[in-house]
Amino acid sequence: MSTTVSAKNGTWRNWGGNVIARPARQVEPASVEELAAAVRAAAEDGLKVKAVGTGHSFTSIAATDGVLIRPQLLAGIRGIDRDAMTVTVGAGTPLKRLNAALAREGLSLTNMGDIMEQTVSGAVSTGTHGTGRESGSIAAQIRGLELVTADGSVLTCSEKENPEVFAAARIGLGALGIVTAITFAVEPLFLLTAREEPMAFDRVLAEFDQLWAENEHFEFYWFPHTGSTNTKRNNRSAGPEQPVGQLAGWFEDEFLSNGVFQVAQWVGRGAPAAIPAIARISSKALSARTYTDIPYKVFTSPRRVRFVEMEYAVPRAALADTLRELKTMVDRSGLRVSFPVEVRTAPADDITLSTASGRDSAYVAVHMFRGTPYHAYFTAAERIFTAHEGRPHWGKVHTRDAEYFSRVYPRFGEFTALRDRLDPERLFQNDYLRRVLGA
Repeated sequence: MSTTVSAKNGTWRNWGGNVIARPARQVEPASVEELAAAVRAAAEDGLKVKAVGTGHSFTSIAATDGVLIRPQLLAGIRGIDRDAMTVTVGAGTPLKRLNAALAREGLSLTNMGDIMEQTVSGAVSTGTHGTGRESGSIAAQIRGLELVTADGSVLTCSEKENPEVFAAARIGLGALGIVTAITFAVEPLFLLTAREEPMAFDRVLAEFDQLWAENEHFEFYWFPHTGSTNTKRNNRSAGPEQPVGQLAGWFEDEFLSNGVFQVAQWVGRGAPAAIPAIARISSKALSARTYTDIPYKVFTSPRRVRFVEMEYAVPRAALADTLRELKTMVDRSGLRVSFPVEVRTAPADDITLSTASGRDSAYVAVHMFRGTPYHAYFTAAERIFTAHEGRPHWGKVHTRDAEYFSRVYPRFGEFTALRDRLDPERLFQNDYLRRVLGA
């Protein structure tokens, strides 16, 4: 039986703490049939419907005052096809559970983001990605989808079945239906060697094309108020496995990256003038290291310090200019930025509203500690990103609307036409979708 959670104290908050919703009711369906029934019941009651995973989006993409679907019971592996090398999982499966379960089966996704708290459906619906020269976002690894549409029917799609739905629904923003299961391409479990090392900001930009070309996965963090970055290259390895030692791992990943970093954020929030000095110390705290492990232990890392984030995809060729402008803006602004700026890449893909749709992309993510005013910084950064025809991450803070998206996404009209067909009554509408897709 699906459980309906009373809305009396049913206030929902996202992970970043910047979005609050008060749904009329919350439903946790235990089967696709129960979910379809909940969708039909909402339509009869004149209520809008949204699904929410772990609330890792910083936008109100999942917020509703209608029916909030919690897919946590639609979880686990439905099946593994070793001939086709695919796995089908319930939409509410957390990425961390999927990664661990696949590893036990000797399998892995090809690429993934750096956080694995999200549900698979939440991660793909917003376009969550890692970094990669040839391998794209999590959604780019999808081979099939099952979703409940506005009339309560169950629709399946793939490259062969309902291909026009498949083109759009892999990053569907929750606008086309509620995803109930996803089929991903997988491959035999492999090893990655990670090489992390500090590098000067100017050198990274000067050598970026080479660093990108020479590594399967390249990313870096720039510490504002400094000329320093921390780079990370992940490449496939023949082994042997050489994981980070338990003590070193605790010291670097927990004590420095979460514990000390949390304290530094508290100090910075209380005394903004200290932030440049803290940034200089932070940028020197993490030393070079190399380790070899299975993919999810290399790609992902714990994130216990809460923050608010904006991220834009710019054409890869525009990255160096974008970052130089961002650095100049921070240096001249009097802003005090305590969080590093994260830079990653993705190859062009064929998903209608993917941030990498039709173009090789570089991602620039700016963050602020939760509870710190972020509007001035994000507004100034967004001005730089949009000047380069940037596309914001669908689950992160931005101020863009449908008029803007129709200019930076060549296939925007294709998506809205499909939405008109699948959800003509706008059952899955909310304020966010009204803004980004138009009424």
